[in-house]
Amino acid sequence: MQDESPPSDPGRRRLFKAVGAAGVATALPMLPAQARQQAAPAQAYIFLNPAEAAFVEAAVERLIPGDEAGPGAKDAGVPSYIDRQLGGAWGAGDRLYRSGPWEPGAPTQGYQLPFTPAELFRNAIRAVNQKHPGFAKLMPKEQDAVLDALHNGKEDLGGVPSNLFFESLLGVTVEGFFADPVYGGNKDMAPWKMIGFPGAYADFYEYVDKHNVAYTAPPMSLAQDANGRIHVHVELKRK
Repeated sequence: MQDESPPSDPGRRRLFKAVGAAGVATALPMLPAQARQQAAPAQAYIFLNPAEAAFVEAAVERLIPGDEAGPGAKDAGVPSYIDRQLGGAWGAGDRLYRSGPWEPGAPTQGYQLPFTPAELFRNAIRAVNQKHPGFAKLMPKEQDAVLDALHNGKEDLGGVPSNLFFESLLGVTVEGFFADPVYGGNKDMAPWKMIGFPGAYADFYEYVDKHNVAYTAPPMSLAQDANGRIHVHVELKRK
């Protein structure tokens, strides 16, 4: 059933209030040329299983729902972005300290769990799906209620506090929505167009002497070739 939420939907309003879109869009590093691959038709998920994918697709769409201003997270390719991240080095916790001790810490001490991001998402989604089977088929308001409960609570989701899982899910949803499309999200750069972000131009030399003139050039991906094609980085599935 179609969601009839107005343009001022609290999910999108809360998102733009909580994060700086331009900062997220430029947060990820440039990939080496050999790590890119020409964009291809949608591929099967490399990490998410069907039950996990159904939850992620439905959940991110409630976090950033589509409206007349632009696409929602699902249509912007956010599930693909999340899948690639979980199936790659970030999901494997390559840069995490994982030698313990695993004791509860103060908020200023950052992440304190023994799980890699991939393990955190897998454990938490499994627990949510067990408690709320068929989440993807619930009415939008019912899905919002589940997400709000995760956000405001500390229920144990397979060893993951529900509020921490919600914050992690929201974080990667925002990243996937606004990050350069080389990482799998931000489809057609529609989110950048929506906020007027120019993308990854190497320089703006030709505009230096143009004062009080509106900047109207379309956004540019860091992996965009001379023909306008975007070459998407493809992570291999971890063993």
